[in-house]
Amino acid sequence: MLKKRMGEMVLLFSMLLTLACRPALAQEAIGTVALATPATTADPARAPASWGSPEGRLFFPHNWVRGYVDFSFAPPHNEPDLGRCSPSSTIIVSAGGPNSPCNAYARYLWSGYLEVRPFGKTFARHAFVFFTPTFSFGNNVPQFKYTYSMAAIAYERSVGLGIELPKNFEFRVTQHQVDWLGRYKHNVGGPAGLDLGTAGPYGLYTTIGARWYFGGYGRSQEGR
Repeated sequence: MLKKRMGEMVLLFSMLLTLACRPALAQEAIGTVALATPATTADPARAPASWGSPEGRLFFPHNWVRGYVDFSFAPPHNEPDLGRCSPSSTIIVSAGGPNSPCNAYARYLWSGYLEVRPFGKTFARHAFVFFTPTFSFGNNVPQFKYTYSMAAIAYERSVGLGIELPKNFEFRVTQHQVDWLGRYKHNVGGPAGLDLGTAGPYGLYTTIGARWYFGGYGRSQEGR
């Protein structure tokens, strides 16, 4: 009788041990299958170009026109001098002081930058045309008259061609010019030496130059 009970207890213990080990064996089997099965790889992200704008369609790709618009205000006693009127106090007083007809000192500057990149493929995608206009407005005579007039004074602009190069460099050819607006298209009168008759800020010129972007500025913001 004792032997029978001992046999039953051994059989019961064996069954319990088998049931206890079964989950561990299942987990081990699942781990083995997981190791044997190669992980599903996600679609690799498209690697950005080493330099230049991201490629798009051949003509007029995404963001083929880009730029910004800026409007600035110059507080009194800080007016931009456009170089048209004589700074001589003697000449200004003889011209009437606050009534001087030459008052090309700006209160407002409206400017911007426009860049056109019509191509999205081939090497032409690195070429672009740019345009930088600046309009000046005001009617002020330093030390004599300060107003908030929006009278037009001058239209300054730079236009040119550029080509992107590796390592965040650009090659640019720029032509700069100024056109006087309103009554400044002609001599404004007054005593001799009041109206200097200049060609505007920096006048007319053409430059050939290189530009380098660094510190995350410029082309690097496009993911290069």
